[in-house]
Amino acid sequence: MNRSQLIHRQSWLIEHLPGLSDQDCQKLKDCGIDTTAQLLQKVRPQLGKEKLAVRMQIQAKHINKWVAMAELASIPAVGCQYCGLLVHAGIASIPQLAQTSIQQLHRQILRFQVANLQRRDLCPDIAVMLAWIEQSKILTRELK
Repeated sequence: MNRSQLIHRQSWLIEHLPGLSDQDCQKLKDCGIDTTAQLLQKVRPQLGKEKLAVRMQIQAKHINKWVAMAELASIPAVGCQYCGLLVHAGIASIPQLAQTSIQQLHRQILRFQVANLQRRDLCPDIAVMLAWIEQSKILTRELK
């Protein structure tokens, strides 16, 4: 792999994940989770998600959604700006994004934007989505 294809996973402050209430952020911080990388570390293995949900007294589905967003936000081109959009468009992991064609991804995101916001113009540019897919492919290879 050449230097231009090295990608480093990003970590963000937990409060930058979209959709987390101030109360949820505080509960995560009370569990020692201040960043998205710490969240991903804390929930490995699968039992970690269940334990965290019990400790926070919330449903595991919320933890699952936050973990999916944290994982996708670790892709530099995605970050916290687009991770929620990808999750709502049906993408839940880096390997899933890596296997998604640009046509399918564009269609899913456009469908979400039109159905929920009635705005086609908010759909990210195809070049931006291509960067997501390419970086997810590199990260998927690095994970193996």
